[in-house]
Amino acid sequence: MSILYTLGIYLYLLFIRVAAIFHPKAKLWWNGRKNWAEKLSTEISSKRKAGQTLIWVHSASLGEFEQGRPLMEAIKKQQPEVFILLTFFSPSGYEIRKNYTHADLICYLPADLPGNAHKFLSIVQPQLAIFVKYEFWYNFLQALHKKEIPVWLIAALFRPQQPFFQPWGAWYLQILKGFDHFFVQNQSSLELLKKYQLQQYTLAGDPRIDRVLQIAAEAKTFPTVESFAQNSAVLMAGSTWGPDEAFLAGLWENQELCKGWKLIIAPHEIGASHLEQIEQKFGAQCIRYSQFQADEHSNHTVLIIDNIGMLSALYRYASIAYIGGGFGSGIHNTLEPMAFGLPVIFGPKYQKFEEAVVNVKTGGAFVVEELAGLDLIFKQLKDSIFRAQASAAVQQYLEENQGATLKIMTKLKKAIKD
Repeated sequence: MSILYTLGIYLYLLFIRVAAIFHPKAKLWWNGRKNWAEKLSTEISSKRKAGQTLIWVHSASLGEFEQGRPLMEAIKKQQPEVFILLTFFSPSGYEIRKNYTHADLICYLPADLPGNAHKFLSIVQPQLAIFVKYEFWYNFLQALHKKEIPVWLIAALFRPQQPFFQPWGAWYLQILKGFDHFFVQNQSSLELLKKYQLQQYTLAGDPRIDRVLQIAAEAKTFPTVESFAQNSAVLMAGSTWGPDEAFLAGLWENQELCKGWKLIIAPHEIGASHLEQIEQKFGAQCIRYSQFQADEHSNHTVLIIDNIGMLSALYRYASIAYIGGGFGSGIHNTLEPMAFGLPVIFGPKYQKFEEAVVNVKTGGAFVVEELAGLDLIFKQLKDSIFRAQASAAVQQYLEENQGATLKIMTKLKKAIKD
């Protein structure tokens, strides 16, 4: 099976090589790994001091990076002498975070081939490897085991449907056995590990919760948004796509239902054509953030955020949050609005996100599949008592699941010392 796996990696490389001719992201993936060994060796030798402890943290992309970020920042705060190597699989993570200041060196992860894995570890020589959430690279795990380098999986989530736990999944289960310790997000993941005799685990929660609570505590203020909101209640729609915006436009047509409320939309894409599509859906009642002037546009009820970087702080002005992506490949970040105690609404594709699943069950999050459902949920959440109950459910979830970073750091300090 390992031979077939490695053959699959070679076929994937061939596919990427061809796709790089036509697709910009594939080109970044391919070019980012050219001459990787020479570049990595040069960077390590120039930046790492002799005898300096190195911790390797690997994230697939941007979302996983955000889960590993609180840990990296805690390491640098408490043990600044430790060298952190951060690797990414995807260009969407690397290109955005290649200048992240809390890592000493940032690069792409070479393709998971046996030769690459052994060469990478020979160059890097880490004292500890930390993979985030869903990273299961067989050849790297085998090489780490042979070199007796401990490897942890943090923010781990497991479900019975995964290949590891199927009758035919013995080989995949062996991949999991390559990890020395699991820091899992929930009890059900822990129970699965226990069932399959994977005993080295800690119920830690999600490190992102620590991160979003920190962001909320340090959130910026925006005078323009305050001028727009004035004394109105605000529905904040974050990371929206076309189907989300169509739903919200349908909701906003019900003027009686939305009376006394204002809507802020921060779309996932802010290209000119997408912004124009949003404006067409909402008509004269909407205005872009870059064009808003309080004395000229006080009658507008919809504000479109036409820049990047504000969203996580904008939730401070909201009473309810709507999170986009639930009618596409999956919802975006729900923890950021939850950090402000907001009830959240999203579309039907949310099952892969633990915080969403739990809060739907406990009454802090609400799923919509059609416009009538959005109208009903919005009407319910307009009621201050109902909304306070939903907010309390969100806050209870955060209180019960924060502290993952501290739990991981406690074991990490002991591992480095030993």
